[in-house]
Amino acid sequence: MSATISQAALRELVTEWIKQGKRVVGPREVKPGCVLYEPLESSDQLLLEGFVHPANSVKEFIFPKHEELYGYCITGNRIELIEVKPPAGEQVLIGARPCDAASMPILDHVFNWDYKDELYDLRRQLTTVVTLACTAHDDACFCTSVGLGPAAERGSDAMLLELDDGEYEVRCLTEKGKALFDGKLQASERVASVAAGPEKRFEAQQVWAFVKEHFDSPFWPSETLACLGCGACAYTCPTCHCFDIVDEGNIERGVRARNWDSCQFAMFTLHASGHNPRPDQPSRQRQRIDHKFHVYPEKFGEILCTGCGNCTRNCPVGMGVLSVLTAL
Repeated sequence: MSATISQAALRELVTEWIKQGKRVVGPREVKPGCVLYEPLESSDQLLLEGFVHPANSVKEFIFPKHEELYGYCITGNRIELIEVKPPAGEQVLIGARPCDAASMPILDHVFNWDYKDELYDLRRQLTTVVTLACTAHDDACFCTSVGLGPAAERGSDAMLLELDDGEYEVRCLTEKGKALFDGKLQASERVASVAAGPEKRFEAQQVWAFVKEHFDSPFWPSETLACLGCGACAYTCPTCHCFDIVDEGNIERGVRARNWDSCQFAMFTLHASGHNPRPDQPSRQRQRIDHKFHVYPEKFGEILCTGCGNCTRNCPVGMGVLSVLTAL
């Protein structure tokens, strides 16, 4: 036995969640040809077909681009710290691709390693992830090369798999997923088929072995010199998590905030002395690959990549992780 829901009933359910005060996020066409994960104002905005992957990732809804940690007010010699309100409302990420959902348990390691990040963990607890299994892929996709696939369940609370006639098989994978769809599904004998994923493009173990032993290899400048250092790869990647902490304000008041950063920026490793241990883009691209396929796996047992392909789709020179790894 399986459980199903029609697309019409699913949209009614999305409307119900919005009325309940939940923040509902899903794929949305923000302008012709541009699909992003965005908060939905109505169920009509939810896009369930006609795209491979949104141009951003769901990362920003559990790890915001800009996050105030606390405020401060200075009066004479007195400094008053002002607590910020923690996240409170529930949110539902619906229509997320499996490669996006899989990023969350990967990121959990770094945000709960030597220090438990309470704001991150709270957003994770308040979030229910409903993935939409992939029925197609493009040349930038490589989920099968990092151990995932079109219907990978990791990180999902429930998964929608497309049937014909505008219906979906619904697989509730966690208690949060079961609670979200409780009483809304129809029993059925129908089981969705899973689409074939992209052909495997490289062996992760070979990448690990190469980057471990070839730090100064001429491979890096020969294959990555085209990098512009724009950071589009990191900002649209579901697993990149570099951030900076800065004080924003004036001499009287302000906030201490966490903002996204990227190891592809020239100033990321610039020392106060003026020395930069990664002085050019090839060395920064080497760092990106080394971190994802060598450093992170050695520390946490996880590849820091889900094969979503966003780094390639959003790169102005068409590079991304895949082109570097296939060349490697």
